[in-house]
Amino acid sequence: MTFDLQRIMESKRAWRRSLAQRPVAEKLALLDALRDRARTIRAVGKRQGAMVFRESPPERPLKPPKI
Repeated sequence: MTFDLQRIMESKRAWRRSLAQRPVAEKLALLDALRDRARTIRAVGKRQGAMVFRESPPERPLKPPKI
């Protein structure tokens, strides 16, 4: 896999231009689809909560930085 930053940036610009040209109703439909996908991902995460890794708090409290 190659990392071509110029190609990635141009691809993002093209995608943004295509989104900007779409009608508002279509943009709202895309937002609804993204919201539904986020709900599904969140629900699966809650069901599999035991499989999620969480960072444990530090053993001793952190001192606030001196200003």
